[in-house]
Amino acid sequence: MNGLPAFLVRRVLQAVLVLLVLAAVLYAVFYLAPGDAARLACGPKCSPAQVAQIRGQMGLGDPVYLQFWHFLQGIVTGHTYSTGTGSLHCPAPCLGQSYRTGELVTHLIGEKLPATASLALGAMVLWLVIGVGTGLVSALRRGGITERLLTGFTLVGVATPVFITGILLLLVFCSWLQWLPYPTYVPITDDPQQWAWNLLLPWLALALVEAAKYARLTRSSMLETLAEDHIRTFRAYGVGEGAVVRRHALRGALTPVIALSALDLGTMFGGALLTETLFGIPGLGQQLVQSVQMKDLPVVVGIVLVMGLAVVVANAVADVLYAFADRRVVLA
Repeated sequence: MNGLPAFLVRRVLQAVLVLLVLAAVLYAVFYLAPGDAARLACGPKCSPAQVAQIRGQMGLGDPVYLQFWHFLQGIVTGHTYSTGTGSLHCPAPCLGQSYRTGELVTHLIGEKLPATASLALGAMVLWLVIGVGTGLVSALRRGGITERLLTGFTLVGVATPVFITGILLLLVFCSWLQWLPYPTYVPITDDPQQWAWNLLLPWLALALVEAAKYARLTRSSMLETLAEDHIRTFRAYGVGEGAVVRRHALRGALTPVIALSALDLGTMFGGALLTETLFGIPGLGQQLVQSVQMKDLPVVVGIVLVMGLAVVVANAVADVLYAFADRRVVLA
């Protein structure tokens, strides 16, 4: 098997291996570290007999390799938990039960994931529009006042933390100008217009920081592409500058941008914690902080594993997109 199919198989196998390593590390850090998971699950008021019963139900007396195997088996095929008076089936992918509420972790993540996905996807659209547009204008007007102004904008964006940008947006648009109400998350299924309206400032807070990076990347990539031999050949044959940019230079310049955007989208699922907290968005980041504070291990492990999955999948997608854009990657 050669070429693109072999490349795809390698990337899938690498992604699976990374996820297995991530699952093993998470399991070791949270379940095998010093501490008593049974005591955390049962609560501080449980008697030693109750803690021992919970430990048996959780299988904590089994060898470590067997505990980890049951953990992986639950993710792939599901798991049945003993409740003392009966049983509770957790369908695959099973990430356990919350110690505090008894709710299945997958259900809890399913409730929080749409908010985080809404924030990440909307911000990505904005940062690509702003960043790529700014980078293209800066490259095509190199040496002018426009380029210097846009370069200054990108430097400010890169240097400003997202929480500072978010606070400034809230002060300007919600407090001083009063053009917008303070954001309150509304599910898209309830009211699409209010969903977008209330997410506008969080999107901008994330997008302005990321757009600065993409503007710099697009500018440097575009200038490099415009200096290549085949672009000079098209110009020598009399092809108009607009056609040269749109049909030939733009595709080569945007290849690294497309690959990086897929990776950044995956990272955004775990990196939007400050934005979710600042704007009160009930997403995975906010839930992760609450679960850490309450020492709710299954929820913490489940959320971190989902965030890691998002990064691994996005990385694989970025590799595939880059391979389609540049077939030399397949042969590497």
